[in-house]
Amino acid sequence: MRDSRGNERSPGRDLVETGELVAGSMTRAVAGLLFDPEGSAVRLDERLAGCLREAATTAADLPLTWERARAGAVLAFTAELSVTRSAQGRPVRTDGFFHVSTAARSAAERLVEDVVQAARATTEERRVRHLGYLVAEVVVSPDVDGALAARALQLAQSCSWRQLVFLAAVGRRDRTPLPVGSLEDSPRAWRAWGAREDLTDLQRAGLLDPAPVAVRPGAVQPRLRPADLRLTRRGVLVHRLLALDFVREDDVAAAVADLDLPTS
Repeated sequence: MRDSRGNERSPGRDLVETGELVAGSMTRAVAGLLFDPEGSAVRLDERLAGCLREAATTAADLPLTWERARAGAVLAFTAELSVTRSAQGRPVRTDGFFHVSTAARSAAERLVEDVVQAARATTEERRVRHLGYLVAEVVVSPDVDGALAARALQLAQSCSWRQLVFLAAVGRRDRTPLPVGSLEDSPRAWRAWGAREDLTDLQRAGLLDPAPVAVRPGAVQPRLRPADLRLTRRGVLVHRLLALDFVREDDVAAAVADLDLPTS
């Protein structure tokens, strides 16, 4: 099969298009943007496009369909948000993040590889979108170096999809108020118990304040409400770089409903 200019299609392009299983039909447009840019109506910074093409070509031989799909989708999501950020007046950084110096590869290339590996490893496909967004955010954020980006990715990998949604919910609490009912220690329903454990684990990981309070036997347990939760600086990092503002309202509503608390 050939592209719009009559050239033989590359395996990397096929890999990105396989991402349609996770990311939908937009992956075909992104594949064209990366591998046949002359035929695309939009443009992507060539330094970033080169990183994404290289990663797609490297992953092209993956044998498992869903690993291929997640790898292709995460690259497509990166390109998607990068085009949006460029249109918003946030160009790709020029501080050397894409420059190859003493290391064999640039910081950008290493980050893209790490994110592709993370996408391949997850079985929660909804996380893939935001893993791709992490690359797109970092490459327009000169205040975020490679080490900080790696830390954000590590923190993101430690969170389940529902935990990322809880971070999104807390981050938008001023627009969408959270429940004011108290979080009980042992709700009857397993779903509610698991959701509240997710919140507690976010507190223990230092992503949400206030931190869990150790209570002596017989002492009164402090009452905590979801409305009292705040992002820590660590939580802000994950929320910002994974672009959790883009988490859909229905996903937030579903996660909050899992807590099984009154809304007022």
